[in-house]
Amino acid sequence: MKSTQIRLVVPPEQDMVELLGQGDHFLRLVEEQFESAIRVRGNEITISGDPAESQAVSTLFTELIELVSKGEKLTPDSIDRVIDMLRHDDTSPSSVFDDVILSHRGKTIRAKTAGQKRYVDAIREHTVTFGIGPAGTGKTYLAMAMAVDALARKDVGRIILTRPAVEAGERLGFLPGDVHDKVDPYLRPLYDALFDMLDIDRVRHLTEQGVIEVAPIAFMRGRTLNDSFIILDEAQNTSAEQMKMFLTRLGFGSKMVVTGDVTQMDVPRGQSGLRVIRGILSGVGDLCFVELGSRDVVRHRLVQEIVSAYHAHEEEKAVGRDGSAVEEAR
Repeated sequence: MKSTQIRLVVPPEQDMVELLGQGDHFLRLVEEQFESAIRVRGNEITISGDPAESQAVSTLFTELIELVSKGEKLTPDSIDRVIDMLRHDDTSPSSVFDDVILSHRGKTIRAKTAGQKRYVDAIREHTVTFGIGPAGTGKTYLAMAMAVDALARKDVGRIILTRPAVEAGERLGFLPGDVHDKVDPYLRPLYDALFDMLDIDRVRHLTEQGVIEVAPIAFMRGRTLNDSFIILDEAQNTSAEQMKMFLTRLGFGSKMVVTGDVTQMDVPRGQSGLRVIRGILSGVGDLCFVELGSRDVVRHRLVQEIVSAYHAHEEEKAVGRDGSAVEEAR
């Protein structure tokens, strides 16, 4: 079997512990994923084995060196994501992590997967973007970061955040308080994301001034939203009529992002506006649909496995339904 050897010299200013992990923990994670032999001596990394795989490992370490040199703190999850991107995407991981959307109190918000990078780029390049995918893929969080950044740059004059209060339905009238008190539980996740990106007092001040508005989708009817960054969250719970109403609120100088997960609907499948919108808008320019999947989940590793398991289960059910239909036809 043909074998090759690749030698990498790590820049002398690079801290090898940051690159390889405490007790070479990160190095062990890489060795578990590849069959190539990896030897480290001083600031030199030697990779031996199958030519194609050795080159892949070399590219991996080159990307990790680049990330660490730019101040990125490596973690087991980030190493897994870098390996995943190199295996499945024609994208440089360092270019993904380089794209910082927002910084607040020392925390940077950026895309962490190739799919998230495509999503962020689509928001930049299009007037209307649909982000569709399972929980934990950053659909809402990244859209919020883009909105806050656009406001800070004065690209827009206000941020409007909305989502349907489907679970409340007609029971809203039985909840205590005024209409804002009644719908607040359904809008709370949007506030939580805002508080991650702006100081609480700043959010309150901008909300009082009307620069930031958080409201249920029913409040959008009859309005034209100019000079605004508008986000519709949990769009899988809108009806077709609500989706049409929302999209036609778009005014001059505005940008819209619609997010949702068609696997977690609280309305009957045939009544979700998000499920049918792609077919309706096919051929319409300046809008983009971005599909995010389990590989874009950036929560706990187990969440990614749960999402994949549910996806496989749904596919098996679909195959079962098709098989039943075939039997009935016979």
